[in-house]
Amino acid sequence: MKALKEILSWIVPIAIGLLAALLIKNYVFQLVRVDGPSMQPNLENNERVLVSKRSTIHRGSVIVFEAQGVDPQVTTSTDYVKRVIALPGDTVSSKNGVIYVNGKKTDQSYIGTSERTTGTGNWNLQSISVENQWQKNQGATKVPKGEYFVLGDHRSVSNDGRYWGFVPKNKILGVVKVPFWNRDATKKANINTFWKSYFDN
Repeated sequence: MKALKEILSWIVPIAIGLLAALLIKNYVFQLVRVDGPSMQPNLENNERVLVSKRSTIHRGSVIVFEAQGVDPQVTTSTDYVKRVIALPGDTVSSKNGVIYVNGKKTDQSYIGTSERTTGTGNWNLQSISVENQWQKNQGATKVPKGEYFVLGDHRSVSNDGRYWGFVPKNKILGVVKVPFWNRDATKKANINTFWKSYFDN
């Protein structure tokens, strides 16, 4: 009996710790790795970021979502990191480097001029849905209920909503929070602009 108590004395805390970690990962936050350059200069390839499961999604929020079932080219479980440009019910278009949401110009100071202009292109939802032959919501003029329109910050290389459409809410894992250990001066300047856009929306 004494031996059993000793075994339980270290097994129970481990089990509780593992359960707590699982609950935190599933319902509070988790650490994820950015894969690829589509969110440069604000998030770099291989950078580690926190994903908050309980944060409200705003225009300008950077989210992580399950791309399988969203991007037709993805056939296995894959997470994408992109910025929310438009919410359910919004209209969105791009003209001469300016993105308009519900007819109003949006702040894009978090990216450079070339990404706002050449990298973004000129379009509206209906035109890109036809041009890129979306499998769902082709011809849409507004973001459907319960879905979001997203773009990468590095627009000239980003595979994003322009090419496959909208992200359903049930595919979203959470909102990205940049950890405190990102201390590089240039990085901090980019992050300040990044979060200014987030909170202004």
